[in-house]
Amino acid sequence: MEKTEVITRVSKLVILFLFAVTPVMLNGQDNRKVLMRSIRGTVVDAASGYPIAYASVALLGRPGTGAITDSSGHFIIKNVPVGRHDIQASFVGYESAIFKEILVTSSKEVFLNIPLKEAIRELDEVTVRPSLNKEQPLNKMATTGARMLSVEEASRYAGGMDDPARLVSSFAGVSPAMSTNGISIHGNAPHLLQWRLEDVEIPNPNHFADLSILGGGILSGLSSHVLGNSDFFSGAFPAEFSNAVSGVFDMKLRNGNNRRVENTIQIGLLGMDFASEGPLTKKHNSSYIFNYRYSTTGILEKAGIVDFGGILDYQDLNFKFNIPTRKAGTFSVWGTGLLDKSESEFEKNPEEWEYLGEQMESETSQYMVAGGISHSYFFNDNTRLKTIVAATYFRHKGFVDFYDFDLNKYPNLDLVRNNTNLIFSAILNRKFSAKFTNKTGFTFTKMYYDMEMNLCPYTMQPLELISKGDGNTNLISGYTSSSIGLSDRVTLSVGLNAQVLTLNNHWTVEPRAGIKWQATPKASFALAYGLHSRMEKMDVYFVRTRSTGTEPVNKDLDFSKAHHVMLSYGCRLSDNLNLKIEPYFQHLFDIPVIADSSYSVLNRVDFYVEEALKNKGKGRNFGVDVTLERYLNDGVYYMISGSLFSSKYKGGDGKWRNTKYNRQFIINCLSGKEWMLGQDKQNILGINLKMTMQGGDRYSPVDRVATLDDPDKVVQHDETKAFTKQFSPMFIVNYTISYKINKKKVSHEFALKGLNATGCKEYYGHEYNFNTGEIKPLRSATALPNISYKLEF
Repeated sequence: MEKTEVITRVSKLVILFLFAVTPVMLNGQDNRKVLMRSIRGTVVDAASGYPIAYASVALLGRPGTGAITDSSGHFIIKNVPVGRHDIQASFVGYESAIFKEILVTSSKEVFLNIPLKEAIRELDEVTVRPSLNKEQPLNKMATTGARMLSVEEASRYAGGMDDPARLVSSFAGVSPAMSTNGISIHGNAPHLLQWRLEDVEIPNPNHFADLSILGGGILSGLSSHVLGNSDFFSGAFPAEFSNAVSGVFDMKLRNGNNRRVENTIQIGLLGMDFASEGPLTKKHNSSYIFNYRYSTTGILEKAGIVDFGGILDYQDLNFKFNIPTRKAGTFSVWGTGLLDKSESEFEKNPEEWEYLGEQMESETSQYMVAGGISHSYFFNDNTRLKTIVAATYFRHKGFVDFYDFDLNKYPNLDLVRNNTNLIFSAILNRKFSAKFTNKTGFTFTKMYYDMEMNLCPYTMQPLELISKGDGNTNLISGYTSSSIGLSDRVTLSVGLNAQVLTLNNHWTVEPRAGIKWQATPKASFALAYGLHSRMEKMDVYFVRTRSTGTEPVNKDLDFSKAHHVMLSYGCRLSDNLNLKIEPYFQHLFDIPVIADSSYSVLNRVDFYVEEALKNKGKGRNFGVDVTLERYLNDGVYYMISGSLFSSKYKGGDGKWRNTKYNRQFIINCLSGKEWMLGQDKQNILGINLKMTMQGGDRYSPVDRVATLDDPDKVVQHDETKAFTKQFSPMFIVNYTISYKINKKKVSHEFALKGLNATGCKEYYGHEYNFNTGEIKPLRSATALPNISYKLEF
């Protein structure tokens, strides 16, 4: 059965279910009283993280509604009506902070962690406006190129699809795709991004990771029900981040509710979720939170309802236990994991064969697990030590078989790779004064690898060993980063990062610096610089070629490196309207390339490499990102982001060319409207729309002669003219429509979310037609719908 037929059939089943339950959900709404919930949280010092006692927390727009934090920095605001609210926190000697767009529902308590920045001078000596959480990243060392990611936005924004990786495609400088959630920043390939969870680098956390594009997948394995607010860095990131050259996605798991049990059940096309959170023991304020999801297609197939061919069978689990103690600090146990299985069948009637792929069948399975134990301890109210012991595991096993016209089977690819990382990290955060804060840490990663890849050079020929390795090595990194308040308006951030790979003893020392000037209460300027580096995946180091035999040809590869420079101008045009302009320049060097070839890892798409590489390549990215954002107010928000950029690279032949991801421009228009409906105006109808216009996919011209000479007629490209061709610009429309019904201690949400409503086509390569002799581009429109029902209680 075709994939589109299965999606249509599943859609119909879910729609029938929604129509069946809607009358029941809507029943009994008459004569309700106004629904109230509580907002709880903690107010902490932004630099040290230590709780602030006796701070004032107020609900803006509702005079007299607020609270004072206790001796542990905790507060609770009771009797808050359902809907959206703004919260302001303040304390003598600190700059006030406003948390905007806080959504209060009838089913769950809201918990906020509010950081306040200590004022360098007394507040009556200088005019200071309250800082907005929407404008500031969580990491206070960042001066430019950073954005705080709200999980609630991932659910609400059109195109977010409850997937943080897809949500960031709304931000300036990020190129969106339809079939994958790979994150291309400023023309860089998705695999140059680092994924982090709970301050630890983790393997690609997406389902069917690296199969269609290295660095991306179909959708995230990290549940929005468990994720907390996180940071996304697009350049010149602080010194604490190593092993990345394009950007960093620094994600956090939130703590569960430590007062009462709260549950969520969600049923949709993309999966069936069950989430729960609550206290482990109320006496010690400990909590748990977890989410488990199984693909809807996998469940329907196993139940015998739909034969989906097994190509979208996946599961994921995320959890965190938070255990504070009176004297020994706070412990947390956390983890994430996913399991993917997919297979494709060959066309069993040889008379129907037109393309090489129709003669092949494949099967692949992937496992990814990451977890650890973290411990945070305050020596005093200014000094905190965080230690982490963690482990990650990734396994990829797959094969591809080829069938001839007599239906005889020949192996075409046989792959097994296992990577296990054991990680120890220690971070010491010390606030010396209101002007000076330092963060120093190191990470030791023990990397175990066991891999073997065999590939057939041409169909029906014996497999040849391409990459094989078995052993262990170490990646050691350390850093120190300081934030220095030069005055009440100027903040300097400086740091140094160093790392060494003991496999070949290559090392690097990387300076980082940034300065921010708050020129007026509404306008700010910033400048940041950083040197960044990244190692290749372990299998790359053990590639073998016919000429070298058993000798790994890439074992001595050095780090890829990049200089980042970014300027930033921010202007608060009004209380709810903000403008940001960020010009940038990135120079990449020591990039692995193939000698005398146009190939560079800056364009890498496949999950494997089979060639000898040398650190002789370069890259150059520059442009400007612009964002105009109106925060949600009176039910309306919008964000217009645009990027003009150039992305070039120099391969092993020494020639400069466009990179594969040089789209040259990206324009996003994101907007939404919420209405409070129902007898007591306590239900929420939301309509959200996103429109994207961006440069088309790039590709290399087809070399027809070389293609016809190839025994398998695998399409060959003229690599001397790499990426000189480009399809017409892409126009992509995404949408989200949701309706949330708030009832006493229970809420119901119906949602319809869709990607690529315009049917925009992506490029997947060229194919040779054996019947007609034509070579045509393979372009397909991937439209990903999700109809869902969510019950929170």
